[in-house]
Amino acid sequence: MSSSFTLCGLVAAPFTPFNSDRSLNLAVIPRYAKILADQGVRGAFVNGTTGEGASLTNTERKAVAEAWRRAAPSSLALIMHVGHTSIAESIELARHAAEIGCDAIAAIAPSFFKPAGAAGLAEVCAQIAGAAPGTPFYYYHIPSMTGFNCSVADFLERVDHIPNFAGVKFTHEDLLDFGLSRQARSGRYDILHGRDETLLCGLSLGATGAVGSTYNFMAKLYHDVISAFERGDLKSAWAAQAKVQRIIAVLVRYGGGVIGGKSIMKMCGLDCGPVRLPLTPLTVDASASFERELRDIGFFEFAAHA
Repeated sequence: MSSSFTLCGLVAAPFTPFNSDRSLNLAVIPRYAKILADQGVRGAFVNGTTGEGASLTNTERKAVAEAWRRAAPSSLALIMHVGHTSIAESIELARHAAEIGCDAIAAIAPSFFKPAGAAGLAEVCAQIAGAAPGTPFYYYHIPSMTGFNCSVADFLERVDHIPNFAGVKFTHEDLLDFGLSRQARSGRYDILHGRDETLLCGLSLGATGAVGSTYNFMAKLYHDVISAFERGDLKSAWAAQAKVQRIIAVLVRYGGGVIGGKSIMKMCGLDCGPVRLPLTPLTVDASASFERELRDIGFFEFAAHA
């Protein structure tokens, strides 16, 4: 029997705050959690791609998890990413997340030695989820980062032996597989849409929850998309989604979700510090140009302000 846990609405993927020397700056997190809650964000997906989780040690990941657990208000669900190239390290992180009371855990596929298709992935997930049997588990599907891809719908036919399996964070452009995954096992699993720029497509295929990096700083626009869609006003929903896409197009030109996103957070009043190597931050000139372009397309009308 699968987990009945579901996530609805917007779930932000927070940036990990660093000091100028790229050490953790955990003091930022209480203010950060309040900013998300004030925007009506329903959850925080911590230590994932946006959080540079792969660039953190396990000790650092645990410290970040504990800081978010202390700071998150009851309205903000806490989903802890525990994926790692080492299954043993993932198991350690999963146990820790359960011990501190996270609402759910998630893991990407191992990205150096990769699973043997859907069956191999199911075994990986079973090992990790089994370390925290009382905590809902999500598979985090992001082939662009892991280099591993299989049919998620096929994978979902192979997870009945994982009692706490809750669903998938689906960060991929394959909307056919997304739709089939939503239908798998009579809609039993929670399939979270993971591409901010196509949220409306996900809603039209039945998504009720979404995880994304830009929900950190412009959740208002996405609430507009969702509310218009729910009242059947597709013209307004598409207009709001079009604004999102114009902003993301600029963001992509300036380093994408992690590099550009941290720059935007600073513009909005919450300095999350630099990115860690191998990523490199924007130059001063590039940051100034980025801010001008965002201002020109009206981004700051929708942006959260710390």
